[in-house]
Amino acid sequence: MKVLIIYDSVFGNTEQIAQAIGNALGSKKDVEILRVSNVKPEQLTGLKLLIVGSPTHGGRPTPAIQDFLNKVSEPAIRGINVAAFDTRFSTRLVRIFGYAAGRIADSLKRNGGTSHSVTRRFFS
Repeated sequence: MKVLIIYDSVFGNTEQIAQAIGNALGSKKDVEILRVSNVKPEQLTGLKLLIVGSPTHGGRPTPAIQDFLNKVSEPAIRGINVAAFDTRFSTRLVRIFGYAAGRIADSLKRNGGTSHSVTRRFFS
């Protein structure tokens, strides 16, 4: 299985989750984990699973993840299984503004990805 995990991280929590997910899914031969700033469009080719994660800031993913999602074209991820996760510092604020994972998943689905669930994580 070819898996790509794309993340952005401010304090390191989201990166740790991305690494843990990647380690649980398989070998480095099958799973690639990249910070969003290091992703090239051709790396989306031939994937079985694309996972995108971001800290939640004001109910949204980071600007770098938002920029990536805005640039992903429908043909690039059509039919690829997609999943999203987020990290957050406060549950009080996300009750007001929402979670980044839902917005990430919605964007990936609008661009042709096949989503089955959204994973959320909390770090205090």
